[in-house]
Amino acid sequence: MSAKCFGFDYRTGEPVRVEFGVAIEAVDDWVGPTDQIDTWIAPGFIDLQVNGFAGVDYCSGNSSLEEIGRSIREQFATGVTRIYPTVITGSEADMQAAFRNLVKAKRELPEGDALEAIHAEGPFISAEDGPRGAHPVLQCRPPQIEEWKRMQGAAEGHIRLLTLSPEYDGTTKLIEHVVGEGVVVSIGHTKATTQQIADAVKAGATMSTHLGNGSHAVLPRHPNYIWDQLAEDKLTASFIADGIHVPANFLKVALRAKGIERSVLVTDAVMPAGCEPGDYALGEVEVTLHPGDRVTLRGGNQLAGSALKMDVGISYLMRMVGLSLREAVTMATTNAARVGRVGGRIRGLNPGERADLVEFSFDKLTKQIKVERTWLSGRLVHG
Repeated sequence: MSAKCFGFDYRTGEPVRVEFGVAIEAVDDWVGPTDQIDTWIAPGFIDLQVNGFAGVDYCSGNSSLEEIGRSIREQFATGVTRIYPTVITGSEADMQAAFRNLVKAKRELPEGDALEAIHAEGPFISAEDGPRGAHPVLQCRPPQIEEWKRMQGAAEGHIRLLTLSPEYDGTTKLIEHVVGEGVVVSIGHTKATTQQIADAVKAGATMSTHLGNGSHAVLPRHPNYIWDQLAEDKLTASFIADGIHVPANFLKVALRAKGIERSVLVTDAVMPAGCEPGDYALGEVEVTLHPGDRVTLRGGNQLAGSALKMDVGISYLMRMVGLSLREAVTMATTNAARVGRVGGRIRGLNPGERADLVEFSFDKLTKQIKVERTWLSGRLVHG
């Protein structure tokens, strides 16, 4: 039996009726009185970078399936329907344990369909302070195809996004190998030169991970690896829009350089996201969640992921960066689907696509959205 939603289309502002089962069956103009409509409709949000949420650490092989399921349900409340759980740099054994645990969660949990694929953020990243970010220095290492094969084996082929630094010899061979398997390669946590970035793109890299972060505090005016990636039209860039990781003015300029069509919103959320301020442990990394949702390494100012929620990030893009509702939602939906190769989600709110939908209220004055209902493949999962 088909379900129906009524609301304003996020793309046009016009009222529509969406009929759907597992997939969207029809999107028609609403012909009734518009005063009966108080919500907007968009494709469900996609987050390509989530290290954890609601007190649950995806980087740990010891996180229980019950707790992972709860963390997914908490993300449904923010409008997210497809998640790339992200495992950061660690020992080979620890990373493999996390991969196996996430695959088990995807296979066995009722919410497991939301775990679209896995994002491996490391371990082939820069070990230098600044570009390394909060990743453990002793575990950052040069790329090895054989280790990649073991990673993908532990993940049963579910790693579909790999963040690496092209600063090492042999990186282009790994990129060519990984891309040949259909995996997206993203440049991040790097001190790579202009030529190394160009070589990575030529080898098949198509994305930049949280551009503007995971970098030195001070860079040459030019050239530098941020400018190089902004200027490369073959790279789609992800951004953390929380007002903490990068200022609004940087986002404005970066989005003008990349264009909305080559920009993606991610949260980079870590385990304390959605929790009370306090001290937490991300594997071997000790962090503090401060009031205002700032996450740092314990006892310092070094950022260690975020506590951003996707609906809050969309609102921030409108309120502080000046994007339209359509532009902000596009960064969290079809753009993410395209660069992350999420099947059945690239065409957005159109018949034949997966019925991942979010209904939300939208305050045009404050530029804030509030999620009311979330649907995953036609199943109501929030609201």
